[in-house]
Amino acid sequence: MSRGNITRRGKHSWRIKLERESAIPGKRKVHYETVRGKRQDAEKRLTELLAQNDTGILADPSKITVAEHVRAWIRTAEVAPKTKERYSELCELQIVPHLGSTLLQKLRPAAIVAWHKVLLEKGGRGGTPLAPRTVGHAHRVLHAAIKDAVKAEILARNVVAVFSPPQVEDGEVEILEDDDVPIVLAKLASHPLGPIVATALGTGARRGELLALAWSHVDLDRATVHIERSLEQTRRTGGERGLNLRFKTPKTRAGHRTLSLPASVVAVLRDLKVRQMELRLQLGLGKLPDDALVFCRPDGSPIQPSYLSRSWARACYALDLPDVSFHALRHTHASALISSGMDVVAIAKRLGHKPPIMTLRIYAHAFAKLSKDAAAADAIEKVMRGSAK
Repeated sequence: MSRGNITRRGKHSWRIKLERESAIPGKRKVHYETVRGKRQDAEKRLTELLAQNDTGILADPSKITVAEHVRAWIRTAEVAPKTKERYSELCELQIVPHLGSTLLQKLRPAAIVAWHKVLLEKGGRGGTPLAPRTVGHAHRVLHAAIKDAVKAEILARNVVAVFSPPQVEDGEVEILEDDDVPIVLAKLASHPLGPIVATALGTGARRGELLALAWSHVDLDRATVHIERSLEQTRRTGGERGLNLRFKTPKTRAGHRTLSLPASVVAVLRDLKVRQMELRLQLGLGKLPDDALVFCRPDGSPIQPSYLSRSWARACYALDLPDVSFHALRHTHASALISSGMDVVAIAKRLGHKPPIMTLRIYAHAFAKLSKDAAAADAIEKVMRGSAK
């Protein structure tokens, strides 16, 4: 039979003592906790502990800290290397500095609320405010790590699940204006970035998907390109300097897709392929192999995704192009499809979005501009008047 009592430790502090049965006959285990607040708060907590003990979910005392547990969980998490790298970054920058030294079993919902507040006010580099979206990412990493602790019976409940992450307001994505697109393509016509920029605008493919394209994935006669992998970049571990590059398959079936190519992109790719074959002949390398990358370094090796982004930023500055990210080319493609009146399911399929709702959420502002509610009223008015054909 479990027994518990509460004693005052200070003006607003109470110690809970819970005696529990031990697996060893005649022995009892003692569980201590300190609660700050009113006596009613301590009584409520003691009731929770008694219930947890009776149902067998009260965890044994542990000295492991939040930092130790989250780091250990990340090391064994079955996720892609790039995702694991991002988890580690969030752990070290947003979780450990604020909650890391807290004993895992001492983590309380109030601490999660305070953590959110600190991150939103000064959680960024140099004490700058952190975006709600990033706070949400850190929240989800901690939530998953604590969930694992509950599963391992280190904790009785997931205190992170008590509160939701800060709400993120969907803003408009950055794109090239319609009038800017031909100007950008003209200025990049003889630039090394010209072919990949034209292909990005013409397909809406992601940066990593473009850099993973091999000529065997491209059918210029049929004007199609097949997306079946992506190039991923991660930092080396174990103190080594440099980056790791690897080709990975899409996370979902929707990521595997065949896209039709605009005629102008087909022409650009034909010219690029001819130039690559001529260069290989000049270097005495022979024919262009099927697995040769479409967009690559002069020696045929992959281009680092981060290098492509930096090269694009430099080109924007040097050629006085609109100051947008390389990813904005994908958004520009999507916005053009939406403006054309193409249905959302077809757009989602082309972009590689598994649920169309993702497309609707990301490009909600673009769909809003095409609101046809007035047209809908006209259509139903014809039905009501009996004049619809």
